Amino acid sequence: MAAKVEQKTYEEAVNWLRDHGFDLIEAPGAQTRVFLKKYNCSAAIQKTDDGGVKIFAYPGYMIGSEISKLVNRGYQQFLKTTKTEVPATADHLKALQQFSEELKEALGLPSLYNESLGTVSESYQYDRVKDRDQPEVERPKRPWETVKVKAAAAAKKSRA
Repeated sequence: MAAKVEQKTYEEAVNWLRDHGFDLIEAPGAQTRVFLKKYNCSAAIQKTDDGGVKIFAYPGYMIGSEISKLVNRGYQQFLKTTKTEVPATADHLKALQQFSEELKEALGLPSLYNESLGTVSESYQYDRVKDRDQPEVERPKRPWETVKVKAAAAAKKSRA
């Protein structure tokens, strides 16, 4: 049976984060929102109406001054921002995983087994399943589909 995890208040979480080496930066114009930074990773938390705490911006590796989003394309993970996209290295993933685990502990969130094994991407974009949620007529043709059409047309032409 799973152990019950005690959710922390906003103040308890902020104190825990300060005590464990996180840099805290208050968000401009919002007194109940704080940006966190450690291991060159960042996230943001905010105070809830009932005095609790929740994640406002999910953890990401810092690229320049922007929090990146981890994207998994099946063959490689990438750190994506609004301006750039770079392949994620083992050091990036290790820092992001360590940051996420410490953040969960600070907020009193459960640490799930599959997430504790390594980094979990925000987005999975495998090339063969991308756009499958769209109706078939609206899906873009894949390279292997256009080759089949060309091969069928060439075979039909050679029979004539």
